[in-house]
Amino acid sequence: MNSHTTIAGQRPCPCQPRSERGTSVGLGSEAKTTRGLKARSICVTHRKKMRRAFSPLFVVASIPWALPKAGIKLGRWPSTTPFRMIPRPSQIRASALLLVLWALIVITAGVLVWASFIQQTLAVAGQQQNDTEARAMAHSGVNLALHPLVSKETPVLQAMAESDPGYRVQMVSEGGKLNINALLNGEDPVRIDLFKRWLESRGVEFNARERIVDCMLDWLDGDNLKRINGKEDTVGYHPPNRGQFLSVEEIAEVAGTEPLTSQPGWQDDLTVDSQGPIDLTSAEKNILRLLPGISDGGIDRFLKWRKGPDGIDGTLDDPKIEKLETVQAFLGMNKAQWGALGGLISLRDPNWHITVTGWSGKVVRQVEVVAAKGSQNPQIKKWKE
Repeated sequence: MNSHTTIAGQRPCPCQPRSERGTSVGLGSEAKTTRGLKARSICVTHRKKMRRAFSPLFVVASIPWALPKAGIKLGRWPSTTPFRMIPRPSQIRASALLLVLWALIVITAGVLVWASFIQQTLAVAGQQQNDTEARAMAHSGVNLALHPLVSKETPVLQAMAESDPGYRVQMVSEGGKLNINALLNGEDPVRIDLFKRWLESRGVEFNARERIVDCMLDWLDGDNLKRINGKEDTVGYHPPNRGQFLSVEEIAEVAGTEPLTSQPGWQDDLTVDSQGPIDLTSAEKNILRLLPGISDGGIDRFLKWRKGPDGIDGTLDDPKIEKLETVQAFLGMNKAQWGALGGLISLRDPNWHITVTGWSGKVVRQVEVVAAKGSQNPQIKKWKE
């Protein structure tokens, strides 16, 4: 058997000439044609070539030569190549999984954005609702405080202090402050001296006090005659000369008042809304000390008695002060000293500064009202929200 001789029942060797592929040599006594058979005989020469071709070193070394022969260039598959890359089933499943993951990411992001929008909308709606409720609670507290039968000792004012929504009412008599119009109008030396003592308590020096008082009097009077330390109508400065201050803040427009108005809280002890005299039922110690003939010991005794057992002003245990003579005994003043206070003190001024704080959740709203409650229909003088 030569090198291309095939065994019966096997297909011929690929390197055998076509003229010799129709016959075969049988083993034993039989010989059959090899056309159409699946088995293939490999010659000795071809077998050696196959061994060399499938060796690892030969395969690696033949790649640069084999790819151009097949029409393949590195980096791309040419359109003329006879070969097609058919993905395996595992690759198809991996690609589908990636698409599913991307779809899940997109859907999740959309759901999160939608949920954030809904949450923000609900928060804004809740904020608006709380704002409306807080404002309504503050207005409710104001309406309650304005009732003619309600005073700062009325228990119902504290009924909503611990609830949510709720409100807290604070009522302070305007009579416990210094009425600047009552002190300056008429240029009464006793009242002007009381105002100067208040300026001294605020740390204003003597020359500045004199200038402040004279300039304020020039601001109020109806003439154009300048006082010693005052200032009348000049270029860029025009006192209204109306005889009264319309508000405490107007004092800041008067020339020479900078040593006072530059201080924080300077207007807290002043008012233009009271009847004039100092209300002994609400005045604090710094105001009572301005009254002539009253000692600090007498003021401390009076305030301790006025605040009642709990030591807090405006509560139910506070004693009712019906007559001024009741206060005289606690202040320790004789008849002459007490008579010198005539026109400077009073009881239960009808003008009230009402501060109501309403809340709902974390939203807080405040309303400030100055009103006169001497009749069935209270007169509202100021309203601030």
